[in-house]
Amino acid sequence: MKKAVVVIGAGIAGLAAAIRLRAAGHEVTIYEANAYAGGKLTEIRGAGYRFDAGPSLFTMPQYVDELFTLAGKDPRDYFQYERLSTICKYFWDDGTELTTSMDKEKTAQNISNTLGESSKVVRHHLSDAETKYNLTGRTFLEHSLHKLKSWLHSSTVTSIMQLYKLDLHRSMHGVNKSRFTNAKTVQLFDRYATYNGSNPYKTPGLLNIIPHYEYGFGAYYPKDGMHSIIKAILKLTADLGIEIKYNSKVESIQHENGKVTGVLTYGDFKPADIVISNMDVYYTYKYLLERKAKARQIKKQERSSSALIFYWGVKGKFPELDLHNIFFAEDYKAEFDAINRGEVHDDPTVYVNISSKHTESDSPADSENWFTMINVPHDSGQDWKLIAEQARKNIIAKLSSLLHVSLSELIEYEDILDPVLIDKRTSSHTGSLYGTSSNSMWAAFLRHPNFTSTLDGLYHCGGSVHPGGGIPLCLLSAKIVDDLIRTKFSSK
Repeated sequence: MKKAVVVIGAGIAGLAAAIRLRAAGHEVTIYEANAYAGGKLTEIRGAGYRFDAGPSLFTMPQYVDELFTLAGKDPRDYFQYERLSTICKYFWDDGTELTTSMDKEKTAQNISNTLGESSKVVRHHLSDAETKYNLTGRTFLEHSLHKLKSWLHSSTVTSIMQLYKLDLHRSMHGVNKSRFTNAKTVQLFDRYATYNGSNPYKTPGLLNIIPHYEYGFGAYYPKDGMHSIIKAILKLTADLGIEIKYNSKVESIQHENGKVTGVLTYGDFKPADIVISNMDVYYTYKYLLERKAKARQIKKQERSSSALIFYWGVKGKFPELDLHNIFFAEDYKAEFDAINRGEVHDDPTVYVNISSKHTESDSPADSENWFTMINVPHDSGQDWKLIAEQARKNIIAKLSSLLHVSLSELIEYEDILDPVLIDKRTSSHTGSLYGTSSNSMWAAFLRHPNFTSTLDGLYHCGGSVHPGGGIPLCLLSAKIVDDLIRTKFSSK
């Protein structure tokens, strides 16, 4: 039965949900408050440079491809991507450098040669990540945790019977420290906690699943950069006849007798049988539903970390750098302790992404576009202008020392994104990149479900709800919403 569907927000999860519902035969309209789509997955241009504004790592491309095949289209007619041979380059203050690659055996050997680790132990660690994924990936990431049928599935029972393999009662750092002999190796694998804005010293060892997304499924680069994913998906929405209303901020979700009836935008009422909110779930309850008690309940949960990003147009070429580069802090725990206090450490770990290594047109000749990011706390009223000024000095000093250049003299273009701007531009409460953190073993269960149990017809997708943030999980949130809606209407 055809339904009228309204999607609030044209982030990647909202777009994916719209495509899935349109492919199922429903009429879909997307309302987007900004003049552009993509949410965090947008781009910045200036002085001949182009930067992907947000996510810079592409994994699990099958979840993007699936949107096109569901719509009866060939994904390769819309966009291309390549698997990266080099995943990341790592740098430490003492001059140690390490390269990881798509070849797990080669990576294990590189870690052994550079850091003195047993290659067998490294292989075991990567194998353990795969085991964790096989036990929990489809069970907990591709299905709602808030529906009984998910818990009655045979795969769920299998996972529960093998909980002892998931390291739920040890921190990620605790597991890694018990396995590796070199503190640099521990730091290398601890950093995966930041992939969902968490703290490796607090988050459970289950998050050691994350390396499998890179080494098992692979890390990829979309031709023409990450924003080309959004461009391709927007072309698909147009081909499917999905209308996107830009500069159209939804003011409220309308409902009667416990059921949604539509949305109100600038005083105009748009009727709908189904409303899917891609807006941060906190803001959905606080502003669109005016359920402030529920909003306060959500607000009590620990927020994920945020980011401070400097988009630098840099004169010169740096052959020692690759697409993904990490410059580690000397004292990793001190960095996370600072974030936990709502502060930024003086020696932060610096991530530099350079898409012009693959797409030369992203920067002028003999230059590079540096997406330079550090992990920072979510916004709680800090002076971000002052923080950015000090962080900029510290980052430039660190990179200049390690790369043996005077970086400040090479920067000819700059733009900055801080937690306040992230909140303003993407409605991510306090600038948290991943909604709530995963710093406890119960985090997955405390994350808001993909539906509102007290309001029939309201669903939620995106990084602030189950299963979490990042491109693959946001796409899975849309899949879960689609499954919930299909199940509901197929049972009638």
